Amino acid sequence: MTAMTPSTAVRRPRGQNWYGLALRAMAWIAYPALAGLAFLLLSLAVVSWLPAYAAAGHALHRWRTGEDERCFTGTLRAFGGYWRALWRHSLASTLAFAVLGVNVVFLAGQPSPAAFALLAAQVGVLTAFVPYHLALAAAAAVDGPLADRTRLRRRALVLAFGSPRRGLLLLAAAVAAPLVALPLAVGPLLFGPTLPLLLALHLAVPREDG
Repeated sequence: MTAMTPSTAVRRPRGQNWYGLALRAMAWIAYPALAGLAFLLLSLAVVSWLPAYAAAGHALHRWRTGEDERCFTGTLRAFGGYWRALWRHSLASTLAFAVLGVNVVFLAGQPSPAAFALLAAQVGVLTAFVPYHLALAAAAAVDGPLADRTRLRRRALVLAFGSPRRGLLLLAAAVAAPLVALPLAVGPLLFGPTLPLLLALHLAVPREDG
């Protein structure tokens, strides 16, 4: 009978390694998609989008840290706490988005230089809203729904605008994610919100740890 050497005793079948890699790759597709689906369902009320986004971030953060893999139900469970914490901010942001959108549409049809300057200012504010609310959702996801709101807004401002590189990275991710997911039928709806949120969580957690 042939003796088994130590090297052959610990060697794993190549197929098993590929199987593990495939499972991990599928997890990085399935869990963000499930969190994105829960976010879409919770956002049907329109003004609930920010608490829903923070709840999705909370579920994704727990998945990333190995605490809980139930991203769909985790988002649904966390929504109540984030709704109580962020509904006023979500309502104000929704109204601001609407007003800025109407202003941009109106000013785009005006030929005067003053209208062009105002249009540029409105577009700049809208552009700044994207990384800020992405950072706010990530900070709320890490800190939890009971976090101090003033500190939360300060953390979001630092995360979004404390570094020009970081702010541009968040903005680029928010623009690129739906485009990257276009080959999938509902990819932009499911991954458009969650892929930038995963990046924001990655940027937010080191600040929490450090």
